Amino acid sequence: MQYRQLGRTGLDVSVIGFGGIPIQRVSDKEATAIVQRALDKGINFFDTARGYTDSEAKLGAVLKCCRRKVIIATKSMARTKDGMTSDIKKSLATLGVDYIDLYQLHNVKDRAALEQVFKPDGALAALKEAKRAGVVKHIGITGHIRSYLVEALKSGELETVQFPFNAVEASGAEELFEQAKQVGAGIIIMKPLAGGAIRNTNYALRFILEYNVTTVIPGMDSPAQVDENVMPGHELLPLSAVEKKVLEKEAGVLGAAFCRRCEYCQPCPQGIDIPTVFLLDGYYTRYDLKEWARERYWALPNKADACVECGECEEKCPYSLPIRRMLTESSVRLGG
Repeated sequence: MQYRQLGRTGLDVSVIGFGGIPIQRVSDKEATAIVQRALDKGINFFDTARGYTDSEAKLGAVLKCCRRKVIIATKSMARTKDGMTSDIKKSLATLGVDYIDLYQLHNVKDRAALEQVFKPDGALAALKEAKRAGVVKHIGITGHIRSYLVEALKSGELETVQFPFNAVEASGAEELFEQAKQVGAGIIIMKPLAGGAIRNTNYALRFILEYNVTTVIPGMDSPAQVDENVMPGHELLPLSAVEKKVLEKEAGVLGAAFCRRCEYCQPCPQGIDIPTVFLLDGYYTRYDLKEWARERYWALPNKADACVECGECEEKCPYSLPIRRMLTESSVRLGG
């Protein structure tokens, strides 16, 4: 595994890290096997969040046993000092550790959130206090709207930035890359496979690693996925012209209006597993696996037609997707 320095933190992290969202979907026993496989393959950077249900607990159960060898990152949606202070304590207890290497302001997606976290009684104040106490070593930010991340980095307070970047969402990131370079912030790339929509894992990860990023954190929910994802991190090979064309073709088919499976829309009040519905619809529409997708769709306990159009999902979606309309369209295709 290759390693790069995470900006001015001085931490050396594996170029392929571990994204902690999918591990929510597996059992404790399966999670232990997955995390252990990641460690065996040279991954030392693990990213999770307060909002990822039991992700912190599942990662902590393994990582606390080799604490000095790994770099743990987590994050909180808290916007106030009191809220963040509380979440830091919860993260420490849930992970089972006495310090966290990187704690991030999670999903800062609008002007109100940006201004609030920087107020004297905002979340950043709690993180700085925790850093002085030694329970948080470094502070970062995550988000999907790049303009707010650029503005946040200009403060000089943040040591890392995490945002989605992949073959589909590659354009327009230059300003953020440049700002991170100017302030010495490490760059953490989430959604490298566009939430699993890009199927050519090897090409997709190699594409990103050609940029001046520090680490890429694909989500993994099986040892086999770990094996597949770490391969590009062992030898950093640039894409050939032919490989680039293959990846560009797949990215072109996806377009922009698709679910990245970030799961921020969950839970649905009607119990609809929205990301899974859209994943199956993607297999139906993009990969010509119509019967396979329908069969699995009908096995879901709550179908897309259970939507009552309350709109809660759309309010939480960082990509502003028209989820209600997309569910209706998926229901027609998959339920027919």
